[in-house]
Amino acid sequence: MVKKVLLLCIGAKGSIGTTVAIASHVLKDRDFLVKPYFSTPNSLNDIVDDRDFAFAGWDVNPNNWEECFLQNRVLPRELYLPYCQDLDDFPVRANPKGNNFKETVDNILADIDIFCDFFPEYSPVIINLLPANRGVSSFDFVNFDDFLSNGDNLPPDFAYFVGALETGIPFVNFTPNVLEFPSLLNRAEIKHIPIAGRDGKTGQTFLKVVLASALKARNLWVDGWYSLNILGNKDGENLSVSENAKEKLYNKTELLNEILGYSVGDRFNEDTHKVIIDYYPPRGDSKEAWDVIDFRGLFDLPMSLRLNLQGRDSILAAPMIFDLSRWLIALKSIGRVGLIQELEFYFKKNPLGPSSLFSRQLELLTKLEQQVISLEHYNN
Repeated sequence: MVKKVLLLCIGAKGSIGTTVAIASHVLKDRDFLVKPYFSTPNSLNDIVDDRDFAFAGWDVNPNNWEECFLQNRVLPRELYLPYCQDLDDFPVRANPKGNNFKETVDNILADIDIFCDFFPEYSPVIINLLPANRGVSSFDFVNFDDFLSNGDNLPPDFAYFVGALETGIPFVNFTPNVLEFPSLLNRAEIKHIPIAGRDGKTGQTFLKVVLASALKARNLWVDGWYSLNILGNKDGENLSVSENAKEKLYNKTELLNEILGYSVGDRFNEDTHKVIIDYYPPRGDSKEAWDVIDFRGLFDLPMSLRLNLQGRDSILAAPMIFDLSRWLIALKSIGRVGLIQELEFYFKKNPLGPSSLFSRQLELLTKLEQQVISLEHYNN
């Protein structure tokens, strides 16, 4: 039986969440506007439905859907307005709060029961779309029970992640927030849950991986790489706080050295890979990214490349949410558990090891699809 997906989004009324919500409705009557932009439009269709998605989740924003679309400034009014009343069928609850971490987790579990009762024919996946945070050390959380007893001051992501682990629901960490503590990953394996993440690779970093892989293949030595991002959505506002941006900047910079196989700037005895994120309200969700790449070729002669991406952050991200949810439902059906390394195609950071060349990422994804299809047919 082909499974249908219930998307449980943490941050359901943010820019990405609202885009995913309306796309799940548009899929039902005008799929030609959405489905061709999946990376998996013709994959996994015998296992997971590619048109029938339900949507629910949590958000601090009490406003109705039309007001949220106006605030987020992602979609034109003529696109979202006909669907606003239909979106009211999707339950979105306030972020659960308890007197302590365990009580908060219990409230999340209660919400999940409500959502699953609302959509009994759908298989749930939890999608983390919360803002970047300051992070936390894993030192005090060696065992899973430590979270329940000592987690009161943890960022909110952890309560949802623990909720997913307790209910056996696959989990996508689309944020740069570090959640993959060994004790939690061990719990995922015990509970037979596949996990994907971290930090969705939507625009500039996606192109960086492609270009860096191509330059390495041609043995063109990168001397420096300057990346500037300007964006005016809530994500940009949150990342204007240096502590919140720390992990995202690390994810963006580390993968370049991993792909190239050397530290950019060795020639100058300092790091010459610079990544800057600036909050610029006029751009809204229409992020702009500038890259300047300095590299050397034959006779050690310098050359330079300029790249300007004028993208739409949530428009690039939303299809990846559909892809990842389908992957995790399919992987759960064949018994894959824990972090799924082969899904690094979708993320800036592979928590299990160094980032791969772009060609290798595509190869791993193709092999994963073959594995899923083969085992699913064998099990049937």
